[in-house]
Amino acid sequence: MDQLRPDLSRESLGVGPAFPGVTPNPLLSGKARRRKAELRDGVLALGVLVDWREVSSDGNPRVVLMLDVETVEGTSFRGIADEDLTITALTRLAPGQTMPVRYRPAVMDHYVALARDADPADVQQVTDEIARAKRA
Repeated sequence: MDQLRPDLSRESLGVGPAFPGVTPNPLLSGKARRRKAELRDGVLALGVLVDWREVSSDGNPRVVLMLDVETVEGTSFRGIADEDLTITALTRLAPGQTMPVRYRPAVMDHYVALARDADPADVQQVTDEIARAKRA
């Protein structure tokens, strides 16, 4: 059962008290809907999948993803994304997988969203800039 429901406590994730944990359901919370809308216009970054948990499965699975996010500015943080995935996408999730994400630099509240609409050229540019910053 532990493998199906991993420990997502703040201590096990290595994050501080400001980390939001499991996100409010965007279908039920007005604040969550506004956050998701803001994240769609957020800044592109790269996230490495740490772990995930399925929190609902009516229709497409709703999954909370934990990602280690790196930004072009050199900031790294543990992010959390609340996403609706297809069964196929869910079966393809693997720890260590790199995904483009969007975040809100003005807020920096750990919430991110998968950047499924991101132009591959923009993702490559972000990847190159992050790699360049690491070498410097």
